[in-house]
Amino acid sequence: MHLFATIALIEAELTARDIGYSKLTGQTKRRDDAIELFKSGAVNVFLISLKAGGVGLNLTEADTVIIYDPWWNPAAESQAADRAHRIGQDKPVFVYKLITENTVEEKIIAMQERKRALADSIYTDGAKEESLALTAEDLTVLFEPL
Repeated sequence: MHLFATIALIEAELTARDIGYSKLTGQTKRRDDAIELFKSGAVNVFLISLKAGGVGLNLTEADTVIIYDPWWNPAAESQAADRAHRIGQDKPVFVYKLITENTVEEKIIAMQERKRALADSIYTDGAKEESLALTAEDLTVLFEPL
């Protein structure tokens, strides 16, 4: 499912439950207004596309981050969660990942874990392990029918 279709599903559910929200995607025309609506406390839910979040967005008003559309790059998700863990944060922050079983997203999560392990091995040991390298078989498994 495409990211904006997923956001639309969440928006529809929030609207049906009469829950106010703000949204920041690549289509948002007034970025600062969308951010301020959440930061001011006017709404309690802020839907953000990882790509639209951008540099310098601090959300210390947030106490929960829910990632519902995983990326290939686990660092992008970590950066998104870190937006709530900035200087000035004065409450615990909970981060959740919503993953549906037997989907390509579930496979992406498994690949992210391997990628994270590979990056950790490079930074801590100075050399990568061959068993962590991405293979043609990994790609085949990723794109096989569900």
